[in-house]
Amino acid sequence: MNSKNDLSSYTKKVIVALCVWIPCLLLGNEYAIDENLSSEKYFNEKQYEKALPLLEDEAIKGIKPSIYRLAYMYQNGLGVKVNYEKASFWFQQAASEYSYTLVMDTKAEIAKKSFLENLHAQMNPATNKEGNAYILQTMDIHTPETSKLFDAISGGDFFGLHPYETNFLLPFGYSTHKYPHIASDTPVNTYPSQEAYYDKNLEAQFQISLTKMLTYNLFGWNEYINFAYTQKVWWQIYSDSSPFRETNYIPELFIGVPTSGTIKAYSGLKLTKFGFIHESNGQDGYRSRSWNRLYLAGLWQWNELFLTTRVWYRIPESKKYDGYYNGGINPATGKIEPNYPGDDNPDIQDYLGYGDIKLKYLYNKHEIGALLRYNFGAGGVNRGAIDAHWSYPFLNSENTFWYVKLFSGYGESLIDYDRSVTKAVFGFSFSRDLF
Repeated sequence: MNSKNDLSSYTKKVIVALCVWIPCLLLGNEYAIDENLSSEKYFNEKQYEKALPLLEDEAIKGIKPSIYRLAYMYQNGLGVKVNYEKASFWFQQAASEYSYTLVMDTKAEIAKKSFLENLHAQMNPATNKEGNAYILQTMDIHTPETSKLFDAISGGDFFGLHPYETNFLLPFGYSTHKYPHIASDTPVNTYPSQEAYYDKNLEAQFQISLTKMLTYNLFGWNEYINFAYTQKVWWQIYSDSSPFRETNYIPELFIGVPTSGTIKAYSGLKLTKFGFIHESNGQDGYRSRSWNRLYLAGLWQWNELFLTTRVWYRIPESKKYDGYYNGGINPATGKIEPNYPGDDNPDIQDYLGYGDIKLKYLYNKHEIGALLRYNFGAGGVNRGAIDAHWSYPFLNSENTFWYVKLFSGYGESLIDYDRSVTKAVFGFSFSRDLF
């Protein structure tokens, strides 16, 4: 907050929020709405001006469906002028635009239960829905585009799976240089000829990325523990036999903790996340690439601008024998051993650095974003990458988008981590990611 007026506005919101939530906490939020109540009747009959005062009264009492209907009216200008600030406030009280949540156990209540009792509660699907709703209520919703993005992230329920990173299919990707054809039994530094390259600069690219919530509020911090899986594929579809040039497999386990109201109000930091991420390309020999990391990330939001900052620590791996990376023999056996165990890419942080920054901006129906990396001179040379994108609904679809991606720098894929790539890609995406 940068002014007394902002502070005053924030104080009013806190007072109204208390008016809503205190009765819920005292009475266990056991309010029920009879189907014949006039507010619901007027709302369903689209007599919004008659429904408005009744809904306002019921919203103050903490009746969740009425809170939702009131927010929906403000968002869409039904019986009132469009007011995204009020819509955002009431949606937050309802915990999410499209789901009603239960009263959460307090830290004291959770502490009274055994760990097994708390763990058993996680098996209830309602707990995950409650967790999704609580996480999203910490976000600010000022425009329909922001609201639609949040709903798309939380609305799916296919085995509890939700989109994680952007899912896309990009049939047309042009690189300024051809890609090296690296073999499992041949060291990279012995690739001098043109025959060692794929014959096309043009290729397709697609990505599948999903996440599943495993627990919510298990420790009483409103935290959630998720598993995520992302698979990235670079496909030489325009070459003979159309091989998959590279596939990266990225399982991930993380815990996210929403920040307190004070921190959110003064800094814009909505969420912190700590996790473990493995990334590999599933190959063997000299073609194998992999690394494991622990990371700490933060999600920041200022209206329709989102910022994700992430730093990581690479988990060390044992070295391979001297001379391995130059195709030399193992001094202990006198043989060349392409599959000798150890670190496949000991210098990867010289190219990919120790963290990244992701920016995203929603402007009307447009989404503009970029991922930035820089190694800060690691390995004695300055290296980095920018991965920018733009998306826009395809024929006004809510789940299919035009998608354009521009990449320049190191680390487009694991096999190319130490090779600078400049590339433009075009196609379609089927989700929009947030974190």
